[in-house]
Amino acid sequence: MKVKFLNPFVDSACETLYLELHEKVERGNLHLENDLYVTDDVTVILSLIGSVEGTVFYSMSKDVTLQLTSKLMDRKFDTLDRLVQSGVAELGNVITGRASMKLAEAGYEADISTPSLIMGKGATISTLDHPRLIVPLVTSMGTITIHLALRERL
Repeated sequence: MKVKFLNPFVDSACETLYLELHEKVERGNLHLENDLYVTDDVTVILSLIGSVEGTVFYSMSKDVTLQLTSKLMDRKFDTLDRLVQSGVAELGNVITGRASMKLAEAGYEADISTPSLIMGKGATISTLDHPRLIVPLVTSMGTITIHLALRERL
């Protein structure tokens, strides 16, 4: 996993959260994991295919998800209903779309999949032999954690 693939995602997340929610983001400590990914309450999953390929996960607690979507849609949400699910999936889609444009500017073209959600804590996902770069993004609403399992296609 190349660290140079991380910055487009972190930059895009910070830009998107600021533009859409007027939310400033602090980047937590970056680390690498080879173990199975264990889901948080909500995990948005997108895949990239092209000269960069792999998977990105955006994980967060139920509380963070509800706060994000409430602020995004200017409406109070108390449950992870279909509208909340759609909103958080679209947020992941926008961040990944922006990141893919930044990757393309650096010479790494990639198409992105439509987002999928895993609802519920404790499911395990394997990225096989591909380690994940993990960076927490701390906001006033809580932490959104980006997990990147990307590699350059040869």
